[in-house]
Amino acid sequence: MQDFLIIDDNLRTAMRFFGHATGTGEITSLPGSVAIYSGLDYGVFNIAMLDGPVTVSNESFATRLAALSRYFKERTPRWSLWLCEDLIEPSQRRRARQMISEIGLRAISHLPGMTAGHLLPPVGTLPQLEVLPVVDHVLQAAFGEITALAFDIPFEIAQAVYAQDRAWRGEYQGYVGLVNGRPAAIVATVVTSGAIGVYSLATDPSLRRRGYGEAVMRAAVDQVRERTGIDKVVLQSTEAGYPLYRRMGFRDATRFTVYLTK
Repeated sequence: MQDFLIIDDNLRTAMRFFGHATGTGEITSLPGSVAIYSGLDYGVFNIAMLDGPVTVSNESFATRLAALSRYFKERTPRWSLWLCEDLIEPSQRRRARQMISEIGLRAISHLPGMTAGHLLPPVGTLPQLEVLPVVDHVLQAAFGEITALAFDIPFEIAQAVYAQDRAWRGEYQGYVGLVNGRPAAIVATVVTSGAIGVYSLATDPSLRRRGYGEAVMRAAVDQVRERTGIDKVVLQSTEAGYPLYRRMGFRDATRFTVYLTK
């Protein structure tokens, strides 16, 4: 399987987390796509993704967009489309962007999809953390709190998603890094298609630039690798995280554009 398909498949599996988390959401397969409704009026947690390559020049792409638009209009005014650009031929991407705009979505971010056959050794000495899997309410709440602080998500939204037992019963495995018993950094992993996907990497803003994010990520990946034997790691990078991931051995393999309702 090509790297961009591996990355897209892993992300699609990870996003199912939001359909299970609140107890009022759902995951629905539509023709050529999947719709993940969180049950919340929060666009980036109501997610649409294609389930494979598509040709824009025929009616297939328009049909998928129309079905997704109808689905979410019946449930919430706020939703997002997470599009792996390599699912569309380069010559057709401009038209695809126009069609996406015509259903009321605008691009809000562009995220490199990255892959590493294995992680390179750290450049310097990393801080010591106690890294625990999210298995109880205390750690669930800590995961939600750091998510809210680091990604500027309303606290009540983050807690409605992350501080729930049901949220953690699927493939999405969370980890919290503790410093002297205090939650300092978080990360989550998902294993599909022979790759470990890394998500939600974040550090308490008051503890940034101390290496806690890299430390918790490496510890989580090590735990998954020991359990599964998988070395390959994939992720989507923010602008802030990009230099770190390059140092860790990641390379660009594709690009995602996130579209949100206007």
